[in-house]
Amino acid sequence: MMVATGVLVWIGGWLLNIWLAARATTFWTRLLPPLVFGATLIVLWEIVVRAFDVSPVLLPAPSAIWARIMTSGPVLRADVMQTVVKGAFSGYAIGCGAAFLVGILADRVPFLRRGLLPVGGFASALPIVGLAPIMVMWFGFDWQSKAAVVVFMVFFPMLVNTVQGLASADPMQRDLMRTYAAGYWPTLLKLRLPAAAPFLFNGLKICTTLALIGAIVAEFFGSPTLGMGFRISTEVGRLALDMVWAEIAVAALVGSAFYGVVALLERWVTFWHPSQRR
Repeated sequence: MMVATGVLVWIGGWLLNIWLAARATTFWTRLLPPLVFGATLIVLWEIVVRAFDVSPVLLPAPSAIWARIMTSGPVLRADVMQTVVKGAFSGYAIGCGAAFLVGILADRVPFLRRGLLPVGGFASALPIVGLAPIMVMWFGFDWQSKAAVVVFMVFFPMLVNTVQGLASADPMQRDLMRTYAAGYWPTLLKLRLPAAAPFLFNGLKICTTLALIGAIVAEFFGSPTLGMGFRISTEVGRLALDMVWAEIAVAALVGSAFYGVVALLERWVTFWHPSQRR
């Protein structure tokens, strides 16, 4: 019976999504298909766990995870403040801001651009599990070491997008600015930065996910008695998988909200770009 219910839920969600996708003409109607699809997956998850009597140690039901979130609100809020606000957000702001400034400098100085970008590709390939313990030794066990890991993770993706964006201005437009006797800074502010805006926001959106991942993983290698990574590693040892999934769910929601804010800011700033036109 439970299996048949799961099949019916999947078919019903699939048909409803097809109907909604054909009528997605506004912002809210475009938001409905992913919400329906996600809700369908959660219902199927609950049905499968109950139908096959899956052990909560292996996979807790969504209802158990939700109950744990409701009963662990203060702990989750403290972990979010430690990991997201102090570690991820601060490292994101420092890393992306520094990468933007260095990108402008690299665009201005050709030998720096040719020398720095290959190093960035090499640094981006370094494993975070090897970098995090070093940062903990350098900056201590508090949020500063996690912010340092985040800075390292977001710096080079943002740098590459900044340099590529500044180089994306049309040559004819640059020639037109030169015929107006515009110098480097007027050309940068009035032509090249607006042309680079889609690249800049692409880098910012990529770095939203990298920042949260970097902060959580860094906490596995040394943290005070707070933080999402610390809580996940501790509760796994205690086999409290409902708390582990609660932390994962909260992290996913926070990361999605962070990405959504940057995407909305991109739509507001680059409304003139073809990618934002409807």
